[in-house]
Amino acid sequence: MSSTEQQRAGAREPNVDAGGVAQQRPLIALVVSLFFAWGFATVLVDSLVPKLKGLFALSYTEVMLTQFSFFLGYLFFSIPAGLVLSRAGYMRSTVLGLVVMASGCLLFAPAAAIGSFSAFLFALFVMAAGITLLQVVANPLIAGLGADATSSSRLTLAQAFNSLGTTIGPWVGAAFIIGSGVALNAAGVAPAALDRLRRSEAHAVQLPFLAIAAVLVVVAAAFWMYRNARTPPVSPQAASLRELARLLRRPRLMLGTLAIFLYVGAEVSIGSVMTNYLMQPSVLGLPAARAGQHVSFYWGGAMIGRFVGAYVLRRAKPGYALAACAVGAGLLAAASSLSTGVVAAYALIAVGLFNSIMFPTIFALASEGLDEETPNGSAMLCMAIVGGAIVPLATGAIADARGLATALFVPVLCYVWVAIYGVLVARGLGATGWGAQVART
Repeated sequence: MSSTEQQRAGAREPNVDAGGVAQQRPLIALVVSLFFAWGFATVLVDSLVPKLKGLFALSYTEVMLTQFSFFLGYLFFSIPAGLVLSRAGYMRSTVLGLVVMASGCLLFAPAAAIGSFSAFLFALFVMAAGITLLQVVANPLIAGLGADATSSSRLTLAQAFNSLGTTIGPWVGAAFIIGSGVALNAAGVAPAALDRLRRSEAHAVQLPFLAIAAVLVVVAAAFWMYRNARTPPVSPQAASLRELARLLRRPRLMLGTLAIFLYVGAEVSIGSVMTNYLMQPSVLGLPAARAGQHVSFYWGGAMIGRFVGAYVLRRAKPGYALAACAVGAGLLAAASSLSTGVVAAYALIAVGLFNSIMFPTIFALASEGLDEETPNGSAMLCMAIVGGAIVPLATGAIADARGLATALFVPVLCYVWVAIYGVLVARGLGATGWGAQVART
């Protein structure tokens, strides 16, 4: 029986051992490249926020529909992604995810041609469908390519390359998307001329995404060549609402799902408003392109933190490390909200450093001990990424009503729960048995 047939049959084998990993280093490098690719593409949405806000004269609440449309894909496509993974295995599922993601990137061309905000939202939604499948596949795959004891460290290292993509992305976004500015002077312009002007400005938005599509096709071809490579087994149990309901008895997973929801919402909210925040005279008063470049420092902090965290998590208790980072992030966001100038700017940018280990650590802790239910657990955790759609809308609404500084307290509240979850896990929150866990805590 081939390795692919074993995956489809749900063969139960231990994780790929150290020797197997050494023999599959090209495959491991390819998997890591997925983290880089979706990180680079995802962070470009942050550059779209100020550009589309000015291009279509949107409020903060309205422009946050960009993040809403993108991250809503995780809610709709995580269960189908789990189904695809359980039927097709890791390699073929990855190829499909890359092709769908590339298709979403290509849709930016017609969106720019017609100059429609709704068309951009649809392109983001399709792109998110592909990224969701890649998330469902790549996270358990990289965690399974080695010993269980070091899964948090290994996943954190892979996420560091995701952060490398999110660090480079804002510079590309600042140059090609924000470019000449974010404000569109529509005063006294006839409707037909305004429509042509919007299409002209929108043309710049499509270029980075078309380049990404070309690269994704090449990566998909490389994964197809490895379609029969040895990988950790995949349970044939397909994700479904009924199967996910069975996971309600697992407190560590369920509370971790909430932690993922709130963490992603906080991270995305800060990244989305940062360009406009740094442009404010009360903060740094930067021009749009320079403010957009500064967003790379936010994501760069996460990259540095993940490389360091991959080492630290081999020695520190992951739950307490998670709680410490969440407290640090919350305090910095609050300090930024309550101050002005350089302090406000760099306190908010520094939040990225503390964000670093949160997603991979929550994911690894929440999915620990799921065994044959790993595809369902991975699907549920990826569904929780929809927090990146919901929380930014709340942040945008408060920004419209009370200002960007006050809106930063939305992510502060999110970090409070992440800290609580870290402490609960460190104190022994187990994978099963709500009653015993409640009595213990």
